[in-house]
Amino acid sequence: MTMTTRFPGYARASRQKTLKRAIPCRGVGLHSGLPITMRLCPAPVDHGIVFLRTDIDDKNPRIAARYDNVVDTRLCTVIANEDGVRVGTVEHLMAAFAGCEIDNAVVEIDGPEVAIMDGSSEPFVFLIDCVGIAEQDAPRRAIEIRKPVTVDLDGKRVTLSPASRYTIDFEIDFDSKAIGRASLGVEMVNGTFRHEIAQARTFGFLQEVEHLQALGLARGGSLENAIVVDGDRIMNEEGLRFPDEFVRHKMLDCVGDLYLAGAPLICHVDAVKAGHQINNAALRALFADPTAYAIVDYDDAYAEDVLPATA
Repeated sequence: MTMTTRFPGYARASRQKTLKRAIPCRGVGLHSGLPITMRLCPAPVDHGIVFLRTDIDDKNPRIAARYDNVVDTRLCTVIANEDGVRVGTVEHLMAAFAGCEIDNAVVEIDGPEVAIMDGSSEPFVFLIDCVGIAEQDAPRRAIEIRKPVTVDLDGKRVTLSPASRYTIDFEIDFDSKAIGRASLGVEMVNGTFRHEIAQARTFGFLQEVEHLQALGLARGGSLENAIVVDGDRIMNEEGLRFPDEFVRHKMLDCVGDLYLAGAPLICHVDAVKAGHQINNAALRALFADPTAYAIVDYDDAYAEDVLPATA
């Protein structure tokens, strides 16, 4: 791993951030259907994002939110520690942490997956807004991509390329006329995530949901926490929050999955039909090549404009 520091005066180095205080929330697990109680808590400098299973007392309950702890990507992103203690559906909360520039936090949770809330990141952004963001006395670090890294998998593709800022181009293509083909490009600055991405909800097809529920999965899924598509029809009476909500949500998932890098990325992400599996594969390919990236100061020139942080 290459460590570099930018030339003094290039820009003021951004500081690490955490929550000002802890805040609880409750919800249901999308796949388990279990009631979930969570608490988002502050953490010290260089701590990172760590999940703490409060219902576990005979094993190590702590799981670092890192790409190399991902053990399952079939229905959601699942992380686990060396004792096999797991937490699933971490991507929406991780996306909120990424969009709000939270570097250090402890997520106390009493079950096997993060509460689905309304199927988007917006409830988690709201919780962060409620308690506020505290700037910490240490520079923020970022992962700067130095050469392109591409992963192709079953017609899906993710490429991480050098860029001066964090930008994402995302494309989806579904047979359903309700979804169809859509693309979106964003630059993650000036509140882009909170205003354009965070509200986009997860989605699924009715026949797939019924099949999963028959297998004992997706027990917590409903029209209250997902967009459900039946053929070419959207079943939710309220319709969509954005005309292109589907591609926005896939981008949200990508933001959350890539924040498992352990620090913000400085790169351009080009994603085609991407999902949890290939998002994680892209990070594994990146970190397998030490010449492809460097750890740098996350200068204010890169920083997203989020809530003002105070000590």
